[in-house]
Amino acid sequence: MRTLVLALSLSIGGHQGGDRWLAPDKLKHFFMSAFIESASYSALRATRVDRHDALVSAAGIAVSVGLAKELHDSRTQEGFSARDLTWDVAGTAVGAAFLTHAQ
Repeated sequence: MRTLVLALSLSIGGHQGGDRWLAPDKLKHFFMSAFIESASYSALRATRVDRHDALVSAAGIAVSVGLAKELHDSRTQEGFSARDLTWDVAGTAVGAAFLTHAQ
């Protein structure tokens, strides 16, 4: 899978460095946000939080973690990336769609 992602990113836009829209790093942001939302939702539901409230809170947690990461990166050589944050939000949205339809 990693080889496929690397090949896709190289075929889309040159070298591995830089802040491209499609890169292995962006997939990590997407899937990690979906995972954080899912884990948060599960933890909230385990404490008997209502489904809707748990979903909204879990989405807020996932986006907050992504934003905190970008604020941290803004203080390092990596720099703030709106593209990374966009992928975080996309992962959160897809995660929410799955959780909405889960029983």
